[in-house]
Amino acid sequence: MSSSIQTLIDNNRRWATETERLRPGYFSELAQQQSPKYLWIGCSDSRVPANQITGLEPGEVFVHRNVANVVVHSDLNALSVIQFAVEYLKVEHILVVGHYGCGGVLATLKGMRVGLADNWLRHVHDVKMRHRKRLDHLPAAVQEDVLCEMNVIEQVGNVALTNVLQDAWARGQNVSVHGWCYGLKDGLVKDLGVSMSRPEEVMPVFRSALKRYPRGE
Repeated sequence: MSSSIQTLIDNNRRWATETERLRPGYFSELAQQQSPKYLWIGCSDSRVPANQITGLEPGEVFVHRNVANVVVHSDLNALSVIQFAVEYLKVEHILVVGHYGCGGVLATLKGMRVGLADNWLRHVHDVKMRHRKRLDHLPAAVQEDVLCEMNVIEQVGNVALTNVLQDAWARGQNVSVHGWCYGLKDGLVKDLGVSMSRPEEVMPVFRSALKRYPRGE
């Protein structure tokens, strides 16, 4: 076994021992069940850890991550996570969280080829093309941040339009969808103001959010 992998195992042993020393019974209690109130849908970027950012313990947030925090209706993985979280865990909040400086978003904006992931990033490319009149007139650095935000707004809309959320709302279940963007440089999240709790809110909230990015001349 390589020394780098053994280091991880050693770290795990120390962490488990110290955690149990400080909080006796922690793991036995954690193993009984998970009852999170939150589903986090975020980017796979290693610099964006859901629990640490939100100050939540293991068991308090259910997490799904992929490149550029995309949610599309053909992705059975993401849809299965959402269904399990909503119908079985009864989460109350779904957080779609992008981050500034996202490599997938920047590759899309700059037209860079990254390989197989180019096919996945077509979804982000669609966002860019759909809103190009709100992007093209902006300085390059601003374009990067705005596309990261727009991508989150689009994915929030996609989550809200899934049959899982629509069915949950139809039966009166209390579950909301929110959109955040995380700053790697300061560790702070920005609420993008796209919270949706009922089906009739989806389109008005979505349109209102996009109006914050004026079209160019």
